[in-house]
Amino acid sequence: MIGVEKEFEEQVINISRVAKVVKGGRRFRFSALVAVGDKKGRVGVGLGKSKEVPEAIKKAIEKAKKNLVSVPMTEDGSIPHPVKMKEGASIVLMKPAKPGSGIIAGNTARSILEVCGITNIVVKSIGSNNIHNLSHAIIKVLKSLRNKDEVLKIRGLK
Repeated sequence: MIGVEKEFEEQVINISRVAKVVKGGRRFRFSALVAVGDKKGRVGVGLGKSKEVPEAIKKAIEKAKKNLVSVPMTEDGSIPHPVKMKEGASIVLMKPAKPGSGIIAGNTARSILEVCGITNIVVKSIGSNNIHNLSHAIIKVLKSLRNKDEVLKIRGLK
């Protein structure tokens, strides 16, 4: 398999060590949150858990690939319109930005948007900074985006 390019790019958002307290002490496992995207408008987030870090990351990548979302983007690498969405106690506000602005966002949002292929955007997270809720809210926002043609079709206009 020489010269085969990977279809998706992976970005590890968070790895945390979790403990289960049992009779003999604590049992440690690892939880990994990973964003997967093709840099052309498809992105997914997955959570994997295992006794080993690489195995947890592998599981998270598999889950992320199963939960891919297509994102409509403008020619200048931004989103078509501003959106605000809530997941749990986390609220995410996304606004399109001018070309050359870059990704103005926190770590969680930045890693998801980078693998998605969005290059000019402003993201503000309000409320809870829980990484899991933030990543789910970001995916929810990206799912809810509509381009001009889709909106016209929904409204029955040409």
